[in-house]
Amino acid sequence: VQLQASGGGLVQPGGSLRLSCVASGSIFRVFGMGWHRQAPGKQRELVAVSTSGGSTNYADSVKGRFTIPRDNAKNTVYLQMNSLKPEDTAVYYCNAHLYDHEMNLYDLWGQGTLVTVSS
Repeated sequence: VQLQASGGGLVQPGGSLRLSCVASGSIFRVFGMGWHRQAPGKQRELVAVSTSGGSTNYADSVKGRFTIPRDNAKNTVYLQMNSLKPEDTAVYYCNAHLYDHEMNLYDLWGQGTLVTVSS
């Protein structure tokens, strides 16, 4: 099983970007999926999480600007980022907790995708 993140890039302040993260492999069930980020010289921080039941939670710094839609049928989580600010510049990592068909529990991390907000 693995996570594959995509969608990063360069965007101007005030712009939008959507990240995607797909879980693949012999997956039985995916529980929580979320996004973290790590800016240069800073610790990794939680951005947003989504439970399998549809609950979401956001960091205060992104509330009202970011959303975390999820497609359970595709084992995919997105991060829709609007009104981007330079301080949103970071490497974004997706994370998922899931069971495979052998009931092994995984805490998976994607490879990271760079988001740069700059004019």
